[in-house]
Amino acid sequence: MLKLQVRDQLMMRNKIRQILWLLCCLPVLTGCIGEDDYANDPKGNFEQLWKIIDEQYCFLDTKGIDWDAVHDEYSKLIIPSMSNDDLFDILSQMLYILKDGHVNLSSASRISYYDAWYQGYPWNYREDILYNYYLGSANSGYRTSAGLKYKIFDNNIGYIRYESFSAGVGDGNLDEVLYYLQICNGLIIDVRDNGGGNLTNSSRIAARFTDKLALTGYIQHKTGPGHNDFSEMEPIYLEPSNSIRWQKKVVILTNRRCYSATNDFVNIMRSLNNDNEDKRIIQLGDQTGGGSGLPFSSELPNGWSVRFSASPHFDKYGKSLEDGIKPDVYVNMDKILEEGIEQGDIESQKKDPLIEKAFEILSE
Repeated sequence: MLKLQVRDQLMMRNKIRQILWLLCCLPVLTGCIGEDDYANDPKGNFEQLWKIIDEQYCFLDTKGIDWDAVHDEYSKLIIPSMSNDDLFDILSQMLYILKDGHVNLSSASRISYYDAWYQGYPWNYREDILYNYYLGSANSGYRTSAGLKYKIFDNNIGYIRYESFSAGVGDGNLDEVLYYLQICNGLIIDVRDNGGGNLTNSSRIAARFTDKLALTGYIQHKTGPGHNDFSEMEPIYLEPSNSIRWQKKVVILTNRRCYSATNDFVNIMRSLNNDNEDKRIIQLGDQTGGGSGLPFSSELPNGWSVRFSASPHFDKYGKSLEDGIKPDVYVNMDKILEEGIEQGDIESQKKDPLIEKAFEILSE
């Protein structure tokens, strides 16, 4: 009983601190951006965008970006008579310097999007192999509950495929899935190509994999216009679900296209491991794409909206999660399949090397 009271007190204090920080930071995030009035012309829109990033973006110093030098370089490219398309291109190129998939500029017809966090890396996912060899057809090969596709393989390993954290998953859905999979010896959670979504779904699912209150990381909030004007690190805790929970081994499959809320989910799950014991939850595949900063939006004089990272996240050891999370076991699916082709191994082309490696780990 005493432990429950202590846990409840910790959770209440954590929630109160987060609410207070959000209330305190709200004037900073909404008031300072519009403090100066800029003209609705190319120069005014450029200056407004540069100022927003300068005062509110949270990774300028972390990434070693000289934002003043960026201003000097790009201000020379702004011409009073330039078209909206040309202005959009220049402003987008300036934002690409941040190398952040959470930073977007949106007009009525265009959206700038930095995608180098996954471009050029092994894909590590083949949908055709997944469905042809492992899942089968939707009407008979696997089950679906909300955004979760799940199955029990012949080796008694359970499998869950979650393609987007924007797909709502309720507690009833999780009860249904975990009750069905409870007979399994181990579980694979496949979040490859999951670009993120709702953080609530991330914590709701992860809460099914712990039986105690867990420190999962820290968050900071912008408190002023300086590049290092942040609040103290505030701890983030995960409270265990009051319903069905999974306590057996788990392998999480990741690739570079795991971003934002998916990055958050992987961090939460890995934080549930006890440092003094063998890992119960293992990340397998490639490093996640990152994207830890909570996004915030503002507007330029011409009505274009800008979205950017304003509240950085850290793991339970205080390490930034912005650049992604390295796997416990690295597997390069593309390379393995290529080697199979060179060796004339036709059978290997039907299988997913990440899933096969997960089978191996969960069968030990």
